Amino acid sequence: MSEQLRTRIFEVLDALVLVDPHTHINALHPASETLADILGYHYYTELAHSAGMPKSRIEEEGLSPKEKVGRLVEYLPRLENTIQSSWLVEMSRKFFGFQGETVTPDNWESLYDGALAKMREPDWADQVLQQSRISAVFLTNDFDDPLEGFDTRKYIPCLRTDDLVFHLAQPSVRTRLEKSTGVAVHDAATLRTAIGELFTRFKARGARACAISLPPDFSPAKVSDAAASVAIAEVFRHGAAAAEALRRDLGHFVLWTLTEFCAEHALPFDLMIGVNRGVYADGVYQGRDLYDSRVSLIQYRELFNAFPQVKFPISVLASVTNQELVSYSWIFPNVLCNGHWWYSNTPTYIEHDAAARLEAVPRTKQIGYYSDMYKLEFALPKFAMYKRILAKILAERFVVDRGWTEERAIDLGRQVLRGNVDEVFGPF
Repeated sequence: MSEQLRTRIFEVLDALVLVDPHTHINALHPASETLADILGYHYYTELAHSAGMPKSRIEEEGLSPKEKVGRLVEYLPRLENTIQSSWLVEMSRKFFGFQGETVTPDNWESLYDGALAKMREPDWADQVLQQSRISAVFLTNDFDDPLEGFDTRKYIPCLRTDDLVFHLAQPSVRTRLEKSTGVAVHDAATLRTAIGELFTRFKARGARACAISLPPDFSPAKVSDAAASVAIAEVFRHGAAAAEALRRDLGHFVLWTLTEFCAEHALPFDLMIGVNRGVYADGVYQGRDLYDSRVSLIQYRELFNAFPQVKFPISVLASVTNQELVSYSWIFPNVLCNGHWWYSNTPTYIEHDAAARLEAVPRTKQIGYYSDMYKLEFALPKFAMYKRILAKILAERFVVDRGWTEERAIDLGRQVLRGNVDEVFGPF
């Protein structure tokens, strides 16, 4: 009975048309051009490298896409137990008619050629979105992205602010800021003006959120204009050699100012908390960063308290931080649980974390899932994975354990998958 119940709930949820609220899609090139764009995703390259594939064979300069896929396929048997292997097989079956159980050295070339033929179709990106039942995806846009050449109703701008908070010591970042805003920054007032110009431009182009990825030791605090002006002068003069305290003051001032503009423009501020960059110095591209369980959301209490009108969808990098996120979402009206990020994005962690959220956090305060994808093909298997887990939780913990009707449980699933995305970021 439970298995049939899960299947029925999944089928209803799987028919929903969704909006993906966080991706790294390039709106000018949203879909894959070869299978190398899929197997080149950092999950596969870092797992292959971890399983023994030399970095030099993955990142050799001038390597053709087909040769790169052939090399990575040699290591896929070592990864067949991983959920990432399941994503690859599922998308290959759904999109390219693949019939095998796994991608192997014996069958990969026919898959490569078949995928290449499909990807060359002029409407391939739209085909992928339609088959994945995705109507729109959020982007991750640099602050100086021109936001031109794409449909902002389908590819929704999101202002990514990491460079502003953490890299203004770099002359190149400051040059980009001045070029994109027309404001020469030299003190707190001009920096605030420049940031305001960014928000005005992004909001005019349909932006629905601001976002940032934050290290474990970051603790946002309000910094006065006077202190910020001192920090700006010193950091702009000395760059990365400026005193750490001054660089920290500058970052805090920028983040606080960003939040002020989120309040002014009624934009949610997505905080992705807990990533340590460059832990594995010899890792493959995008395979060097790890979580740090010393992070705590207590570091953000001042921010949450100061901006009750700003919605903060929070992603935590590790499942071990999920209980703290649940408790903050339980207490703070402006803190929401958001997706299952990166190292938490495997079925065991998702089931544990999603069940805890559904049992403890108001149903209106949960953004169930986002793909975090770089190419559109990944939406289908990633969302399918989450919907299967969600159907299991709803069937077993709500219908069976708590006596909910099937329709009532499905309604909860609809809300965390789509309804809350519309309410927090939309409507769409």
